[in-house]
Amino acid sequence: MTTSTAPAAGPAPVIPPVLAEVVRSGFVEGHHRGSLVVLAADGSTELALGDVTSPVFPRSSNKPMQAAAVLRAGLDLSGERLALAAASHSGEGFHLALVREMLSEYGLTDADLQTPPDLPLDPVEAEAYLAAGHVRDRVTMNCSGKHAAMIAACRLNGWDTAGYLDPAHPLQQLVLAGVERAAGERVTAVGTDGCGAPLMAISLAGLARAFRHFVLADEGTPERRVADAMRAHPEYVAGTRRPDTWLMRAVPGALSKMGAEAVQAMALPDGRALAFKIDDGAGRALGPVLARALRLLGVDGEVVARIGDAPLLGGPVKVGEIRATF
Repeated sequence: MTTSTAPAAGPAPVIPPVLAEVVRSGFVEGHHRGSLVVLAADGSTELALGDVTSPVFPRSSNKPMQAAAVLRAGLDLSGERLALAAASHSGEGFHLALVREMLSEYGLTDADLQTPPDLPLDPVEAEAYLAAGHVRDRVTMNCSGKHAAMIAACRLNGWDTAGYLDPAHPLQQLVLAGVERAAGERVTAVGTDGCGAPLMAISLAGLARAFRHFVLADEGTPERRVADAMRAHPEYVAGTRRPDTWLMRAVPGALSKMGAEAVQAMALPDGRALAFKIDDGAGRALGPVLARALRLLGVDGEVVARIGDAPLLGGPVKVGEIRATF
């Protein structure tokens, strides 16, 4: 007689809590689940919702760490150029002009970029760009400033520029070490971001720690130089119509960077920090969740209300909103 034993059941998957709800005409028609962590000034966890210790892909919220690696490679960037190296830029004219200028300064051209051809990230800019008869371009892709800095660092060091996106490339190894140092944990997976660059997975708690590390770093260190450049020139990190720009302009010392798939990280100059991810990747929930988390950190005012404003329309009339639930 043969008997069989069913395999032992593994741990039940964690269902993220609802961080935002979609309310139309007084009726809740949808929910956005996710995980969020808030750190106190001393680095302790003040609030944790959902799973904040398992790895996620921070997407472009990793860009400050990538920019710091470029500095560690010896590339001497500062001001707007360094902010653009950490940017998901909107594709506005001043962004594209500076990317091309940076490429030219290091003997590079658009053809050296390995970003996928794309339209400007900002919808207003994309409409104007197409109306002017332009087509998708490598420079227009929102990560082109980061890529220009990466290739320039490779040229400076005599490293292979054709393979600068290989995870084993010396530059990407510097990025890996920098992510782990700032997050205080090991990278558990390496993937490929939308721009083609290696993407290091860390936890949301680690991401919040990384942003805290950047704002508290000693002056003159690569991390502090990146944080200072981003805070001084936030329009180059994002764009004139973007929440990261509004927040860094309005809140002294704030460091803020969003990422694709609805990731957001932010730190205040005293070390308070937060990071979250909307599980379904819905960017429309970013603003309301960020605004609520900022209020939990004691940050409020006109800019927070602006960031959190996510109306739903019925024709030209507001009939509802997306709102945080925690």
